[in-house]
Amino acid sequence: MRTSRTSRTFGNLLRAGLAGLVVGVGLFAAGAAPAHAADTPLRDLAAAQGKVIGTAVTGSKLTGTYGDLAGSQFSSLTPGNAMKWGTVEPTRGSFNWTEADQIVAFAQAHGQQVRGHTLVWHNQNPSWLTNGTWTPAQLSSLLQNHISTEVGRYKGEIAAWDVVNEPFNEDGTYRSTIWYDGLGSDYIANALTWAHAADPNAKLYINDYNVEGVNAKSTALYNLVKDLKSRGVPIDGVGLQAHLILGQVPSSLQQNIQRFADLGVDVAITELDIRMALPSDSTKLAQQKADFKSVVAACVAVSRCVNVTVWGFTDSDSWVDSTFPGYGAATPYDANYAPKPAYYGIAEALGSTTTPPPTGACTAAYSVGSQWNTGFTGQVTISCSGASLSSWHVSWTYGAGQQITQAWNATCSQSGTAVSCANASYNGTVADGSSVTFGFNASWSGSNPVPAVTLS
Repeated sequence: MRTSRTSRTFGNLLRAGLAGLVVGVGLFAAGAAPAHAADTPLRDLAAAQGKVIGTAVTGSKLTGTYGDLAGSQFSSLTPGNAMKWGTVEPTRGSFNWTEADQIVAFAQAHGQQVRGHTLVWHNQNPSWLTNGTWTPAQLSSLLQNHISTEVGRYKGEIAAWDVVNEPFNEDGTYRSTIWYDGLGSDYIANALTWAHAADPNAKLYINDYNVEGVNAKSTALYNLVKDLKSRGVPIDGVGLQAHLILGQVPSSLQQNIQRFADLGVDVAITELDIRMALPSDSTKLAQQKADFKSVVAACVAVSRCVNVTVWGFTDSDSWVDSTFPGYGAATPYDANYAPKPAYYGIAEALGSTTTPPPTGACTAAYSVGSQWNTGFTGQVTISCSGASLSSWHVSWTYGAGQQITQAWNATCSQSGTAVSCANASYNGTVADGSSVTFGFNASWSGSNPVPAVTLS
């Protein structure tokens, strides 16, 4: 085993009589802290279901909050790019294992599996390979050497390999690639055989996209796996990438997972993300939660579905925005590492009973502006994020005899210590992402503690 190369609020007391004091109260329960989420980490929830939960990662980012979440929430890591041919062998015969080693070491330090990705693909290959002129014998030798070298380097350290990636067109015919065009369809059987020889204990997969439901492409993959098994070729599983669009989870997903399992192979959801047209809003986030939950639940329902891996866990490390203009917000965490509703959809599908925060909230913040020996000016700001209001009502109780004397942009009344303020006729609507403010003058004597505010 390699030695790891990586290392692993509002709390001030509010004092009476100070200008600029602010206290905010939510209309809904408070959300989770940015770097934390459900009480039970996803990896523990998955383990209780006999599953592995994974994420693709970028090696250089495995520090700070990104590293903390990658290490604590997930039980498997997939190198996003670090093990692809163009990264590890950019020049023929010259290998660069730096980032791949870093990810493997991080996983070992955090008790995680590694999913190797990917050995044979038509994309992200070095120019020396794609621009070369090769005989079939030369091409076969290059492929065998690459697989033997990479799998052999990590023998005993990689739980599963995506050996062959994306071999099919949408209609189920073989994709025209350097491998298929030069070697025929048996490049797949040969790649699996060579990978098995390099590490007999690693699980070997064929991985593709748009094969999540029952369709021509997934049926071609099904028939290939059936044929490989009948020929004794070492094939342990199929990977369903699951790069999905909001609201478009295939209804036949679980049926499709089951039919592959019935062939005697494992199934993994290998690259799950669910993109939406930007900007996101509370309705889209709620749908995304339901979609993530349904995908994970389909895996949980089939015993041989062994792994669900999200393709990046935070929106700041997602490929979607640059690949699909106008789309994004595709992962379980936002760009600031706050868990989105999608995170809780995954957790619920894995059996969590933790109550998630609401998809959005409106809050009221009370502040004291200027203050003099007998009076002060205050204001309350109502803000909405991921939610909206068509009317509002704010109330609080004064604890030191303060008395409202005048209000603007709201209708306020006071009975004893209880203050009640409602919107004016023109500012009851607070849209998602906007705010309204009302102000008041009041008297005080001796002290002016900040009250707790309720928005309803």
